[in-house]
Amino acid sequence: MPDFVSTGLNKSTHNIGRERGERGTKRAMAWSLFDSHGRRKYLVPRERKRFLEAALAVGGKTASLCAVLAFCGPRISEALALTPDAIDDGNCAINFLTLKRRSTVIRATPVPRAMLDLLDAVHGYREASADPVRRTERLWPFSRTTAWRRVRRILTAVDIAGHQASPKSLRHAFGAAGTLNGVSLAMIQKWLGHADVRTTTIYSTVIGREERTLARHVWKDLIGALQEQNDLTQRD
Repeated sequence: MPDFVSTGLNKSTHNIGRERGERGTKRAMAWSLFDSHGRRKYLVPRERKRFLEAALAVGGKTASLCAVLAFCGPRISEALALTPDAIDDGNCAINFLTLKRRSTVIRATPVPRAMLDLLDAVHGYREASADPVRRTERLWPFSRTTAWRRVRRILTAVDIAGHQASPKSLRHAFGAAGTLNGVSLAMIQKWLGHADVRTTTIYSTVIGREERTLARHVWKDLIGALQEQNDLTQRD
């Protein structure tokens, strides 16, 4: 298996994206959409859209990588492992080699045709698929560290900072978006490649439209007083 997807990743990249005080935390802490300070780890829909728009404006291989991370939610090393052979044009899907498994597991993730057209425009994978050598070459030849920095640069450009300014926030955003739009946890588990559905259940904690509607019933008798106070403050 290539070095960039091996368990022997260079120690210098092991703590990328982890802030001080979060390194070496217990496994239970990873099963949360919030860090130890209560800060959200995932991107909300408007942030996710801004990220994709900014990445597409940059263009090239940075844009294509960012688009795959946004549309499919893979681990960044899983995205970097992609070759033309992994793109299923007829099925309109991308097949990822799932990491963190003891046996080889390939998962197919559906994507829009426009996603495949972008990959072909940038990488020419359709032509490469007919070449016995090029079909097995990685789409993004750069290292995991370089990829991580490119993604972070786009996130920072759209004013996303802190723990959210990492590729992992896009993976979480994918899972959160699935939950908000009624996708079953079993399907989200399949698309994200989770071995245990308990990991996937963290996305059931995302606040959606239905929960906000229910919450309004709790504080509907208070909101008037708050709005009145805000009006007085603005007049002053």
